[in-house]
Amino acid sequence: MTAPVFVVDATAGLRPGLVTLDGPEGRHAVSVRRLRVGEEVVLTDGAGTGAHGTVAAVHGKDRLDVEITGVRTEDEPAPRITVVQALPKGDRGELSVETMTETGVDAIVPWQAARCITQWRGERGAKALAKWRATAREAGKQSRRLRFPDVAEAMTSKEVAALLAVADFAAVLHEEGSQPLATAELPREGRIVLVVGPEGGVSPDELALFADAGAGAYRLGRTVLRTSTAGTAACALLLSRTGRWS
Repeated sequence: MTAPVFVVDATAGLRPGLVTLDGPEGRHAVSVRRLRVGEEVVLTDGAGTGAHGTVAAVHGKDRLDVEITGVRTEDEPAPRITVVQALPKGDRGELSVETMTETGVDAIVPWQAARCITQWRGERGAKALAKWRATAREAGKQSRRLRFPDVAEAMTSKEVAALLAVADFAAVLHEEGSQPLATAELPREGRIVLVVGPEGGVSPDELALFADAGAGAYRLGRTVLRTSTAGTAACALLLSRTGRWS
């Protein structure tokens, strides 16, 4: 297996030498993963920089020293893929964030669509957003990513339209889309923004608003996927077709 990934403060800086991992990450490494001296680990700031090293010492239940032997920085991926995800019911939002992160999405935008049953308001909305961000972080670690996806504040349909208007390729997943996403002409650079609607579908007014912003309606295939899985399937398709998985 590849070495486990742990997150460090981006302001700490990663360079060859001895680094101490403590706090929640140190506790997870020592008490949950039960790492021992000599085992390999990767430390990352979640923003593209990763440091490879080995455990040099273990202290108590929540702290260890890592001898860093090498540091590398990943370039920003191209094209950058953003999925606008309508708010699903229950915990399916976290499921969507988790699987899209594991697949390789670069940014996730929660969308309060007209037909969303779930509503993010006040304290409840803040807690839900925090869960999405924590899920992206943990899924990023689990999938050995060095650059975790950005999870934005929830957007309205008008804000989503503004995001689509500046994309190099913009699409709305829709079961009645006239074109298959599998044959769409995609850019090799720039920004791709994909909209995934709620369980009740994207409303006609939203489709019109997004079309005015330059987003066409595309279908994935003959089956209709749930909102919590459509983004992951579409993201995998885009990563393959743009050469990022080659």
